[in-house]
Amino acid sequence: MEFINPPDAEIRAILARPATVAVVGCSDNPACDSLQIAKLLKRRGFKVIPVNPQIDADALQSALGEKCYPDLASIPEAIEMVDVFRRSEFVPEVVEAAIAKGARVLWCQLGVVNLDAARRADQAGMTVVMDRCPAIEYARLF
Repeated sequence: MEFINPPDAEIRAILARPATVAVVGCSDNPACDSLQIAKLLKRRGFKVIPVNPQIDADALQSALGEKCYPDLASIPEAIEMVDVFRRSEFVPEVVEAAIAKGARVLWCQLGVVNLDAARRADQAGMTVVMDRCPAIEYARLF
């Protein structure tokens, strides 16, 4: 299967309509891209919920103003978008959790590509964006 990202108009629509986004693999390290992108999305009006079982949840809460959860299933509210900062081999499990959570968009960061997971998310009715960075897309499309 060849993967083709949605057209620019659809990516622009995703980024233009703030929603609740879970950032899977969000780091508490200010130098990490995941935290920088989470902050960018927050500045753009998104409600950003960090997901990472292995970090300092208090540090992330103070940085983003939201509680950090160990996994998508633990988040007590609806999630519209899942932004993935995990290695490609972990995307299938993230997709299954995103489907179970009812997310409508799966966004995989630069270098994060898993065609089987993309196919599964697409079959479940999700819009899939892979190997793209919201910061680059904002600069390019807005």
